[in-house]
Amino acid sequence: MSESHSAHGEHSHGSVKSYVIGLILSLVLTIIPFAVVMTGAMATTPTVLIIVATAVAQVLVQLVMFMHMNTKADEGWNFMSFVFTITILLLVIGGTLWIMHHLHLNMMIG
Repeated sequence: MSESHSAHGEHSHGSVKSYVIGLILSLVLTIIPFAVVMTGAMATTPTVLIIVATAVAQVLVQLVMFMHMNTKADEGWNFMSFVFTITILLLVIGGTLWIMHHLHLNMMIG
């Protein structure tokens, strides 16, 4: 059995090895923020930064390992989808952090 399956114009559909690596990375990137929050070992700012960093990494792992998005020039729509996803990811995460920061400032009792 070959390492990767090709169909529909020779597009790669991945291999068992790439799916297992993606699964392991996804599990690790889920356990890290869970452990940081549950242990309460860190202050608020480093905890939020760890959660954001692992969330971004999780999305990238999902896109590359499971959805097989890459930056090959011959797959223009694939690249455009990747750029669109990164743009939306930055907007959503950046907007969320901005709103949370302003809520924190406005809710401070002083």
